[in-house]
Amino acid sequence: MKILLLVLLLIAGTARAEEPQLGSNLNTLLNYAREHNPEFSASRYEAEAAQLKVQLAGAYPDPVLRMELMNITNQGSNKSASLLPSQIGSTRYLLMQSVPWFGKQDLQQQVAQAQVAQSSSVVSSTWLELSSRIKSVYAQQYYLASRTQLTRQTLDLVNNLTQIAQTRYANGIGSQQAVIRAQLEAGNLRSELLELDNAQHHAHSQMNALLSRPIDAPLTEPSQWRALPALPDISTLVSQNPLMQSADAKVLAAEKSLELAYINRYPNLTLGIAPTQVGNTLRTWDLMFEFNLPLQQDSRRAQEQEANALLSAAKARKVALFNQLQANVAESLSGYETAQRTESLTRQQLIPQAELTYQSALAGYTTGSVDFPSLLEAQRQILNVKQQQLKAQLDMQLRFAEIELNLGE
Repeated sequence: MKILLLVLLLIAGTARAEEPQLGSNLNTLLNYAREHNPEFSASRYEAEAAQLKVQLAGAYPDPVLRMELMNITNQGSNKSASLLPSQIGSTRYLLMQSVPWFGKQDLQQQVAQAQVAQSSSVVSSTWLELSSRIKSVYAQQYYLASRTQLTRQTLDLVNNLTQIAQTRYANGIGSQQAVIRAQLEAGNLRSELLELDNAQHHAHSQMNALLSRPIDAPLTEPSQWRALPALPDISTLVSQNPLMQSADAKVLAAEKSLELAYINRYPNLTLGIAPTQVGNTLRTWDLMFEFNLPLQQDSRRAQEQEANALLSAAKARKVALFNQLQANVAESLSGYETAQRTESLTRQQLIPQAELTYQSALAGYTTGSVDFPSLLEAQRQILNVKQQQLKAQLDMQLRFAEIELNLGE
């Protein structure tokens, strides 16, 4: 039995070890946010509520039952007054059902269905915005972690140079100024590490907030940049943005509301059936038809003009949104391509040149042909170009997230 328990514990521990820790890759973060983010959950509940309104919009009004007790004093006879139908003069029952004008219920349902489409688009739009923010913060976390690692490597290199400078100074070859300059450079790098640690703390808190977790909850550092897919055909995908789909639904709802306003010119019908009871017997049956008289035409014309104005506004907002999305995509695409070219230039030319310059300066400093400030400047140049490469990679990540946000992912 003990052996079996040990085997089960070993299997469970292995399974947990194989599970990706939260924060190590982007997919686990997105999956967690989809299940736990309250804003996204609220949008889904609102969409479910909107779906139920379709059935309500197509339902008939509740029927009305009326009972009229007539001649409850029995015309002043010796019989005492009563509220029992069998002991008074007569009792009239009236059952009424209001019936909307032909096509009115269908239009009400179509308006409700358009509102459902809006709510569904809000769900998609909420997720797009949430996932875009998670992608951006994830990229910033990886950028800060990589830059911290690079700065620490540079600090180790400067510490080695400081030892070299101290050795040369002790042997009477170098100057004390070189040692002080190296120590100052190391201090600057330590100060930079403190700033990076503070920025990492902020990014950590932002990610936990997006995941609806305590801000100090543990998160693993990102393991790699997010793999960016190939750019889609920009010109054909703006219309698939959930905001555009919501705008289409608003236009449709406004069109159906305008048609509904025109139908309100016609009266609603109320049907009724009225049996009359005398004693214990139903003696007579009556039918009733009731129409409301649409005499307030001024108010109806105002409703129609209001619906027409709302339709025009919905169409204008749709055009404005389409133009804005196209502008956003064009701007993000330009920034993405610029960052891509910058990263390629830095990786292929600037970094090899900076490393070659540093090696040449280090060799020259050893032989005395290059002074120590020039050596430190060559080392600083390597750090700068590698930071430039990381910044370009970060810009690519952020710009691609913007493109996905505006295209609807």
